[in-house]
Amino acid sequence: MQGAGGTRPGSHGGAGDRQGPGLCRGEIEFGGSGKKRGKFVKLPSGVAPSVLFDLLLTEWHLPAPNLVVSLVGEERPFALKPWLRDVLRKGLVKAAQSTRAWILTSALRVGLARYVGQAVRDHSPASMSTKARVVAIGIASLGRVLHRRLLDDAQEDSPVHYPMDDGGRQGPLCAPNSNHPHFILVDPGPGEGSEPTELRLRLEKHISEQRTGYGGTSSIEIPVLCLLVNGDPSTLERISRAVEHAGPWLILAGSGGIADVLAALMNQPHLLVPQVAEKQFREKFPSENFSWEDIVHWTELLRNITSHPHLLTVHDFEQEGPEELDTVILKARETHLEGPCAQRLCRRLGSPSRPPPAPPAACKSHSQEAQDYPDELKLAVAWDRVDITRSEILNGDVEWKSRHLEEVMMDTLVSNKPEFVRLFVDGGADVADFLTYGRLRQLYRSAIPKSLPFHLLRRKRKEGRLTLAGLGAQQAREPPAFSLHEVSRVLKDFLRDACRGLFQAVSCERAAGGRAGPRLQADTPVPQEQGPAQRPTGQKGLLDLNQRSESPWRDLFLWAVLQNRHEMATYFWAMGQEGVAAPLAARKILKEMSHLETEAEVGHTPREAKYEQLALDLFSECYRNSEERAFALLVHRNRSWSRTTCLHLATEADTKAFFAHDGVQAFLTKIWWGDMALGTPLLRLLSAFLCPALVYTNLITFSEEAPLRTGPEDLQGLDSLDVEKRLLCGPGSRAAELAKAPRTQSSRGPRAAFLLTCWRKFWGAPMTVFLRNVVMYFAFLFLFTYVLLVDFRPPPQGLAGAEVTLYFWVFTLVLEESRQGFFTDEDTLVKKVTLYVENNRNKCDMVAIFLFIVGVTCGMLPSVFEAGRTILAIDFMVFTLRLIHIFAIHKQLGPKIIIVEQMMKDVFFFLFFLSVWLVAYGVTSQALLHPHDRRLEWIFRHVLYRPYLQIFGQIPLDEIDEARVNRSVHPLPLEDSPSCPSLYANRLVIVLLVTNVLLVNLLIAMFSYTFQVVQGNAGTFKFQRYHLIVEYHERPSLAPPFILLSHLNLVLKRFFRKEAQQKPRLERDLPEALDQKVVTWEAVQKENFLSELEKRRKDSGEELLRETAHRCGAPPWPRPRVGVAGGRGC
Repeated sequence: MQGAGGTRPGSHGGAGDRQGPGLCRGEIEFGGSGKKRGKFVKLPSGVAPSVLFDLLLTEWHLPAPNLVVSLVGEERPFALKPWLRDVLRKGLVKAAQSTRAWILTSALRVGLARYVGQAVRDHSPASMSTKARVVAIGIASLGRVLHRRLLDDAQEDSPVHYPMDDGGRQGPLCAPNSNHPHFILVDPGPGEGSEPTELRLRLEKHISEQRTGYGGTSSIEIPVLCLLVNGDPSTLERISRAVEHAGPWLILAGSGGIADVLAALMNQPHLLVPQVAEKQFREKFPSENFSWEDIVHWTELLRNITSHPHLLTVHDFEQEGPEELDTVILKARETHLEGPCAQRLCRRLGSPSRPPPAPPAACKSHSQEAQDYPDELKLAVAWDRVDITRSEILNGDVEWKSRHLEEVMMDTLVSNKPEFVRLFVDGGADVADFLTYGRLRQLYRSAIPKSLPFHLLRRKRKEGRLTLAGLGAQQAREPPAFSLHEVSRVLKDFLRDACRGLFQAVSCERAAGGRAGPRLQADTPVPQEQGPAQRPTGQKGLLDLNQRSESPWRDLFLWAVLQNRHEMATYFWAMGQEGVAAPLAARKILKEMSHLETEAEVGHTPREAKYEQLALDLFSECYRNSEERAFALLVHRNRSWSRTTCLHLATEADTKAFFAHDGVQAFLTKIWWGDMALGTPLLRLLSAFLCPALVYTNLITFSEEAPLRTGPEDLQGLDSLDVEKRLLCGPGSRAAELAKAPRTQSSRGPRAAFLLTCWRKFWGAPMTVFLRNVVMYFAFLFLFTYVLLVDFRPPPQGLAGAEVTLYFWVFTLVLEESRQGFFTDEDTLVKKVTLYVENNRNKCDMVAIFLFIVGVTCGMLPSVFEAGRTILAIDFMVFTLRLIHIFAIHKQLGPKIIIVEQMMKDVFFFLFFLSVWLVAYGVTSQALLHPHDRRLEWIFRHVLYRPYLQIFGQIPLDEIDEARVNRSVHPLPLEDSPSCPSLYANRLVIVLLVTNVLLVNLLIAMFSYTFQVVQGNAGTFKFQRYHLIVEYHERPSLAPPFILLSHLNLVLKRFFRKEAQQKPRLERDLPEALDQKVVTWEAVQKENFLSELEKRRKDSGEELLRETAHRCGAPPWPRPRVGVAGGRGC
């Protein structure tokens, strides 16, 4: 059995705690029309409160409370005043719902607990959310429960059927309240009292020592408040014991009984004498006769109670107005806090019915000090009361520094309260100062167990051979020891190059005999964060956990996306600088997480679409403002995302709608044509192919660019709009090309420079590279056809010239495929091969080259020459199918090719149904028509091949119709046997008819549906168009077999210049000033987009209904917010 210390909300006790001695669990089913069920546990009065609290959380799965309200009052039948009924039915339930509180009662269907149960019952049908349900826990003694024998004989595997009597009471015994879902029944044992007061006090004390949040890591302790309603004199003993444990009390004046006695005498301690107390008791209890000894005893209890005025709050709803009960509870909870902050909050929330213990001067002297408010702020956060925080605490009266909000900011992030995060940032919290790598590590360590992020981080930690000390039974008690190293590895699996080097500090020093690579401070068994002064020697490359995050909004955004906290992630995106890249990265993460967690795939799909739409809408805003800068936004290397471009992130996230955007397609078209005029006729391009001199005529039109000075001072000064456009929209690394221009003009002269420039513009455009490869590929297929049909000779005759040319041509194709596979930016060979094989076109190329090598090898051997010819014939089909990929760029053929690919998937499923019908009909027809045929090859032919031909109308009537049987072809196997062995064979034509009509029309319907879906969604074609444009933009200008010259050029440059100067890619590095200018411009466009979005939201009908409901006093429903207008970057 667990001791009394340290169990936290959300903790899971050990097996010994849950199965402790004397604990009997079960379910109780109440009779009557409602058929209500509840859970109960029987336990001894001496059980440890930690065991009981752990049972409520781990076995009954109750949510950890942010507040506990313990109701104390009359436990006998009494008449409830109308206003008090409204307080219980509306105020108490609303307070418990808004603060996610537990309500503790006496559990019996009598007195105050009966009315509370009715309020909970009325609330249950109206509350559809599990988070908003009211948790009512009844604690009673078994000695007072009616029909106790049923509970004593209860079995854990079967519910107890409890009868519902009309009265529910027989003398001192009473039935449990059927409106309570949870019961704690205390067995007093021999020689002990019948009231569970002692256990209830210890449980309240234990809960008040716990902290909110997962694993009890929050800085906010769970507040416990006792609510006194009416009550008899025996209640004074209970109150006196509670105030000695520093438990705060809220007394409802006017409710009658002891509550009114305390309200009358609390502010007049000098009148607490037996004579005055006797007068109050006789006035409040006129039908009772009290002895003088009882009066004296109760007077001593009253003196003890009133000696703790800071723990008592009296509120009279009839005199002080209809104030919200949750606000009154907050005021009562703050009265026992030390310092003037509680007094100020009490005066703001409502005037207390007693004078404050501190003088007003002391209160004013601290009225502008923010450090006096942390308890108020923590309590408001724990109860999720944004309205009170905004109106009473962060209302501008106090100047809040960022350091004052750091602790509570951490609590709001862990507990997923985006409204508070927004409020704190607006109130003065500086995220750049707040988010250190140590706090970021703490956020990741707060991942909920059994969640996908927790599983991924734990798996990465195990892969790194770093064990989690005590993670077995204590994984929920203490935060898991995840480090940022595991986080970076998980993000790299999701985003690949977009998070390369994330959370790593690169050391600039090199050790002897080696190079100091990127290292990370592994958060291995170190009791506290290492600061710069504590870092051991030889570890200068480690990441300092006290260091501030370089990009705090990005890091918080990634954390929120991984934790599936999308409202908070949207706010972080709105506050960051870069807008288009972040939603694309989030969509990629959610896409990968949906593959890992299949049951969440349906839930992730709307989130993926939401982030994709954010990126799409923001890019539309940028494109409307400036096309040139929007184009640069797509391809410039983003410093916050490891120098990854937006197009690369969109490709990884498979955002087809983003590529279908008009701005993206306009940029791709500009890249496709290069420096040539858009829409140059194909006939002119072919003419320039045949006669290259036509490039220097007006037949080919190039874009006109004014002469540009390219000195260092000109490249640094970006005030000129022409300079900016040239740098933003120029193909490749424009700044490097412009830097080389003066040397080219000075060394070769203006005319030579003109000729060379025109030559490069024409032959270097992706459009001309594509056409050149298409023409040469047709020539390759023509040569392959000639060799295969005419010039493929057996080995003794030797190789012909055409055959040698074909072999050399295929060799150049192998070299080009090797360049595409191995000359990439991936780190390892495995990643290079994996990336290459992921492309379906590359798979087709690998199969074609492999078959060609096998066919040529077999053709050189006389024994398998014909087999080699057959393999080469099949290989020719594979090479011909590559034309489908080549023509995917065409506007008309591209969508049709995609339709054919989708229809191939439909055919696969159609063939499954068709094979079922063919086998069924073929076996039956063979058994009826040819029962004596034992030839195995003919059986397979009749069962499979003949039914397939019969679908198309080739029905063998000479076998089925007896009158048309050819006796010479089909002799009778036995004398006197009929020509047709079974007359039922004719009826199989009906089955054939159904098969023909049903399946063929099903296939037509499937093809029609696929055609409509693909034709209506142009994103797939445009997505493939992007891949083709990128391929030919990065491809060498020459086509096979002349591409060998380009490969030799790359090899020579790498050998002599120690670097491989490949063809410029779409990605580009902008000068630092221009890059910052683009980032700032993107942030401004995002602010405009969010402002417009907020304006449309305010003008919507839903917002008008929400405001109307708020004025009428209805409970508000969640307000969807994308972000904040005017989001600022760090």
